[in-house]
Amino acid sequence: MPALLQVETDPGAPATLRVEAAAAPARWAAEQRDPLRAFVTEHGALMVRGLDLRDASGVAAVVRELTDAPVTEREAFTSRRMYSEGVYSSAQWPPNQPMCMHHELSYASEFPGLMLFACIDPAEEGGATGVADAAAVLRALPPELTDRFEREGWLLTRSYNDEIGATVAEAFGTDDRDAVESYCRANAIEFAWQPDGGLRTRQRRSAVVRHPVTGLRCWFNQIAFLNEWTMAPEVREYLIDEYGADGLPFNTRYGNGDPITEDIVALLNKIYDANTVRRPWQAGDLLIVDNIRTAHSREAFQGPRDVVVAMADPVRAEDCAPDSGRAVA
Repeated sequence: MPALLQVETDPGAPATLRVEAAAAPARWAAEQRDPLRAFVTEHGALMVRGLDLRDASGVAAVVRELTDAPVTEREAFTSRRMYSEGVYSSAQWPPNQPMCMHHELSYASEFPGLMLFACIDPAEEGGATGVADAAAVLRALPPELTDRFEREGWLLTRSYNDEIGATVAEAFGTDDRDAVESYCRANAIEFAWQPDGGLRTRQRRSAVVRHPVTGLRCWFNQIAFLNEWTMAPEVREYLIDEYGADGLPFNTRYGNGDPITEDIVALLNKIYDANTVRRPWQAGDLLIVDNIRTAHSREAFQGPRDVVVAMADPVRAEDCAPDSGRAVA
């Protein structure tokens, strides 16, 4: 459509399309669905400015027009408010702590292929959602490091309790032990119930995947974000003192179980930073993100911030296995 010829590609910012559709954003989204999706598939992300989205119901109407199927979040690591199927509040993460680059639910056996972020109310300061090209990140990483992760995958360990992070019920949609165990078995998650009633899990996943549409090889994981060394030092020390090194709410390791050192986590975050682009939110903005091609982050912020998040178009991990012969089941 002609409107896509107006896409702005400023250095340091995601591609942005300015529109005049305040009166009927859902109708505009329906008319522009195919070119919008084609652009995001090719380029990884697109910010749409001018939709004048004002509430979660308006966002949900646009999401229904742009996507094929909603994704219900499972294995969440923090709580969210659910507005409608696949449409949520932002993750309840401390506003003074950034959320580092990650791909949503990259540790799950099924994850959203498409993420949509809609700004209802921007923060007074900070709070931008950054994006990073996962194919470019993969190319920038040292080959010896990516080779190891391709051979071994990465390991996510989690400890669930009622005091910090997501509870069992929030993560799995139920606190029924039989249902939780069935889910874990069906999704290749090792589990162990603790004497205090808590749950610990381990799951091994691929660190590099191939995009099912474009074929691009992408660095697709949450190795850095969910690692203990990405936490603020005082937070990490408190959690270890309180719960022990094996009781952290989440942590990541090499696929063979070896710990990932602080310098490796710093390197991953440094390369993410070098490949990050962002544009400060304005009320009504919509950011459409290919969740496989593009990682996303959230800056620390001050003041109220209301960004609605939608997860859509489920993708099975098995459909993204790289053809290197080193995929992790």
